[in-house]
Amino acid sequence: MRIEELTAKILDENPNIDRYQLAIAVSTRADELLNGAKSKLNIDPKSMKAADLALMEIAEGLVVIKGFVNIEE
Repeated sequence: MRIEELTAKILDENPNIDRYQLAIAVSTRADELLNGAKSKLNIDPKSMKAADLALMEIAEGLVVIKGFVNIEE
């Protein structure tokens, strides 16, 4: 699946997060992968970019985005 499709899938399935929160979550997970965390997918982490792998893990529901609070006015 293309990166744009993965992003759209995540945002459609999680209406409580926006694209900026998703970017922070992907960045955080990519940093973890670059610092030695094991991938939750059966994909060689050296075969693709850490950010793409992080986005795939989030899209598959293997990494949960939490810690953001929506404050409605």
